[in-house]
Amino acid sequence: MAVLNRKSVLDMIKEFRRNWHTFCNSERTTVCGADSMLLALQLSMAENNKQYSGEFTVSLSDVLLTWKYLLHEKLNLPVENMKVIDHYENIRKIYDDFLKNSNMLDMIDVYKKCNVLTSNYENYANISPSQLWDFLSGRQYAVDDETDFSEPVSPMSKHNQDNEKVQLLAKKIIYSYLNLLVNSKNDLALAHILNIPDRGLGREAFTDLKHAAREKQMSIFLVATSFIRTIELGGKGYAPSPSDPLRTHIKGLSNFINFIDKLDEILGEIPNPSIAGGRILSVIKMQLIKGQNSRDPFYKAVEEVAQDLDLRIKSIINSQQGDLALSTTDISPARPKSHAINHGTAYCGRDTVKTLLVLLDEEAASAPTKNKAELLYDDENTIHHNGTSILTLFRRCKFICWKTNNWNKFWKCSSGQK
Repeated sequence: MAVLNRKSVLDMIKEFRRNWHTFCNSERTTVCGADSMLLALQLSMAENNKQYSGEFTVSLSDVLLTWKYLLHEKLNLPVENMKVIDHYENIRKIYDDFLKNSNMLDMIDVYKKCNVLTSNYENYANISPSQLWDFLSGRQYAVDDETDFSEPVSPMSKHNQDNEKVQLLAKKIIYSYLNLLVNSKNDLALAHILNIPDRGLGREAFTDLKHAAREKQMSIFLVATSFIRTIELGGKGYAPSPSDPLRTHIKGLSNFINFIDKLDEILGEIPNPSIAGGRILSVIKMQLIKGQNSRDPFYKAVEEVAQDLDLRIKSIINSQQGDLALSTTDISPARPKSHAINHGTAYCGRDTVKTLLVLLDEEAASAPTKNKAELLYDDENTIHHNGTSILTLFRRCKFICWKTNNWNKFWKCSSGQK
């Protein structure tokens, strides 16, 4: 069987974008790639363990076992002889709810939705469930990995590995800012960047935000935005309660929200997507390298990643303009459909949003990280920023109850009862 290439995956996602209004309510729905799927599964399993054993934690072996089963089960591949972890149905529900509340679709959901289309099916008809399984699990890349683990790592190769980690970190942070800008409900993206650069918004601040988000059934970003807007309005009728835990994080939250506001202003005020995209990347870059030594590896990595993405945005726009010219020959321009304007996207910035979505889709279609332990558990993977793994960050929350219909369980969680 032929190996599934990245172009086929991107063609599938492009078909989804062309027909997004038949699949979801928001044009800004983002695609969850293999790594994000695995992170979401890890959090879902930890939440399941919290519910049944009181510990928000999960082992790497259990995550990998369930990851394999999840891919098989969602792709309707044979699971009869596969080991399944306890409470899988509950884990699957938590996972699905998390993606839904984060306005995300995972790669398998996109694949399934595209398979129901009756037009343009030839674009991805050559993708089989087993090929997509190979792609998402990273199996097709394992055969190309000829690393000899018995050979000691030389100082030079160790240096190269460190530089690669810094490069990947810079890329992850910038993509997370773009992801949150496009999809403000994406809690995973927010978790990656809330305190990068340092805003004094550590684990305690994240915990307090999660508490408020669960109580109000809102995204973390919307909770933070609502709180800062209320503070800015002032007056007794608007001021939050003196006992509100978020009051201790006003400075950091205000810094974060005002920065995202600055990016939103660029999005809405500059109609040219090439100029807007470049300006957004420039502002993010300056925020990340502010006060750092220009010889710092992270400084250099951020500049390189921002430059590469700026060039990629221009390439995407040129490609889109070429496709539009070919498809609209001798056809008069049509007014945009009403659903294109009224589903969470301001029209003045819609072209830029569409370009950023292509950029994010390309990242979602990237090969999964080989080192799963480092992706899921490495507390030192942020090197210069004193960050932490997503699991550790979410663990600090007193409860992690994604929206359910079990109000009794929700009340017990929020009141601190087990």
